[in-house]
Amino acid sequence: QVQVVESGGGLVQAGGSLSLSCAVSGGAFGSYTMAWFRQASGNEREFVGRITSTATTYYIDSVKGRFTISRDDAKRMAYLQMETLQAEDTAVYYCAALCQRMPCQQANDYEHWGQGTQVTVSS
Repeated sequence: QVQVVESGGGLVQAGGSLSLSCAVSGGAFGSYTMAWFRQASGNEREFVGRITSTATTYYIDSVKGRFTISRDDAKRMAYLQMETLQAEDTAVYYCAALCQRMPCQQANDYEHWGQGTQVTVSS
């Protein structure tokens, strides 16, 4: 059984940085496309970016150049490094594992989810 657990959220001032981690147990992690989504209060869950099994990354325009997704297959971990955070980045951030459907940018493309971690950016 695959379990996904995020950590690292918190409160940060605008312009600051924060790093999120995603630990995956069970399953063939090395073959998974991993993604990060976020959901602000009152909004739908939004795709942030993804990393394939070959470490190819893709980001939405609003985070490009500020956010970086990486992975460590030996540790079965994925990461989201966030720089120059803005108030608009405030949301619950979710890690998703195992894309079942291209282009791997919709929530229902992914099989396994973490519980989410809150990121709050104060302006």
